[in-house]
Amino acid sequence: MLLSELSHPNQLHGLTVSQLEEIACQIRERHLQVVSTSGGHLGPGLGVVELTLALYQTLDLDKDKVVWDVGHQAYPHKLLTGRFNNFDTLRQEKGIAGYLKRSESPFDHFGAGHASTSISAALGMAFARDRNGDDYKCVAVIGDGALTGGMALEAINHAGTLPNTPFVVVLNDNDMSISPPVGALSTYLNKVRLSPPLQFLSNSVQESVKNIPIIGKDIPEELKTIQGSVRRLAVPKVGAVFEELGFTYMGPIDGHDISNLINTFNAAHRLKKPVLVHVVTTKGKGYPYAEADQVGYHAQSSFDLTTGKSIPSSKPKPSSYSKVFGQTLLKICEQDSKVIGITAAMATGTGLDLLQKNIPSQYIDVGIAEQHAVTLAAGMSCDGLKPVVAIYSTFLQRAFDQLIHDVGIQKLPVSFVLDRAGIVGADGPTHQGQYDISYMRSIPNFVLMAPKDEAELQRMLITSINHNGPTALRIPRGSGLGVATMDEGWEPLEIGKGEVLNQGDDVLLIAYGSMVASALETATLLKQKNINACVVNARFARPLDNELILPLVKNIKKVVTMEEGTLIGGFGSAIVELINDNDIIYPVLRLGIPDVLVDHASPDQSKRTLELTPSQMANKIINKYFTN
Repeated sequence: MLLSELSHPNQLHGLTVSQLEEIACQIRERHLQVVSTSGGHLGPGLGVVELTLALYQTLDLDKDKVVWDVGHQAYPHKLLTGRFNNFDTLRQEKGIAGYLKRSESPFDHFGAGHASTSISAALGMAFARDRNGDDYKCVAVIGDGALTGGMALEAINHAGTLPNTPFVVVLNDNDMSISPPVGALSTYLNKVRLSPPLQFLSNSVQESVKNIPIIGKDIPEELKTIQGSVRRLAVPKVGAVFEELGFTYMGPIDGHDISNLINTFNAAHRLKKPVLVHVVTTKGKGYPYAEADQVGYHAQSSFDLTTGKSIPSSKPKPSSYSKVFGQTLLKICEQDSKVIGITAAMATGTGLDLLQKNIPSQYIDVGIAEQHAVTLAAGMSCDGLKPVVAIYSTFLQRAFDQLIHDVGIQKLPVSFVLDRAGIVGADGPTHQGQYDISYMRSIPNFVLMAPKDEAELQRMLITSINHNGPTALRIPRGSGLGVATMDEGWEPLEIGKGEVLNQGDDVLLIAYGSMVASALETATLLKQKNINACVVNARFARPLDNELILPLVKNIKKVVTMEEGTLIGGFGSAIVELINDNDIIYPVLRLGIPDVLVDHASPDQSKRTLELTPSQMANKIINKYFTN
């Protein structure tokens, strides 16, 4: 059977192992062809091809439900569920999403872009199934890295208290960080442990211990623990942990042995209780470059399949904001041993890999544990360290309570660098950094800032580290503007002070962060219509520069705000509140992201859709203020 002929995953039923192995080759071929052309997540999906095929042969996908954690490991799932023919539209505007999306397919049972959610969601489905008297299987597939997220551990803790709830967790271990060796011995011991004779022995010992008469003394500790010892016979140490939490543990299983996987999954489904199947896979399986560099090939822009090298852009781009941040923080750390860089499993993405490589003693990666990262930094700052927490805007949302309770209320000097703030492109609505201005603006004692360019980023970073209180610095995804940066001697900014970049008295453009450059372009277009715009680089969303902004508002009267974030509660709202609180009644045109989800597309395409290009904004301003 050809992969292109599959329109429903149930068509896998009855296929031989050799036929499934042939389909596995076709999945990898299609996966590599598309990702090498258009970019996307590479290693995760290549590693779970056999796992997906084997699991789906043991399920009836017309009713059974599989929840994939994060979703970037689910490209094989997409190829097996009717999306082969348009898979080449992956992560493109109006094309196939890079993550699971309930509206895209009936087989996408739960959408996710953030890690560690699958066990909770699948357990919730299992609970609803039992409550409604239905009969279907529920499976969560989670990567070992996602187990560092507290939410996954909370779900495991809860599931272990429900011994009569049939429910399977597949642990996709592609790191070997928690795995004993995979081989014949572990497979044999696993079979023995789950065999009926050993289950009978375990149950019999339990009943026998219960029936021992107590004559004036306690049961010896040896008898109390014998049943548990029998139950853990042949269980690796990591398995014993899950067993103690109430799961039946199966594994480790070779994640590329389809026959063994099918047998194991069938056995797990028969147990009718919470089961954890530990599957060991190789991230990037089948593509040597991805296997050799599992971090670098986790996700890729377009690349040459033959060489594995990225296809260079037609013209060189300036350094990314993330790289400038990483280089600057490294220099600061070289001069101050109390500065500590913290990330949540995103060293490369945030630019902290430079610090990790050069000064590892001043670098911490807490794993996928944003809540812990925030409170860890809070504890450090209590005793004189200067933590700089670099986390994507979309991921810092997960630590909102810690930002308020552990940092803001206590006025602790922790610096947060929110990478990927604003429109991020192909990762879609789960990853858009559009909410941080709104959710950070309400937290007490925080200073919020955003740079107009790379040089201002450097000054803001040193401003944050020197400030005796909590700060949040948002930076956009992608390349900077190409302005000259400074090697050292960065001059801190005065907190809450903006600047006028362009003089004009017809309309006032107040821009924040990445929108400052667009505001200047918009002003140039307005100038062609004989409209002179005053452009203000706000620099700070909290506190605002009242002394600069209010006189300009009173003099110019026509006000426009520009931000790359949601308009609800955002920067423009802050300006409106400022004007209103000072009893000024002038119209304000707020330009930013309206109350919509920004779907996957390139950033430029998204901005056009949202009418945030300079020409579109200029037209809006003219229609608002200069059309009779």
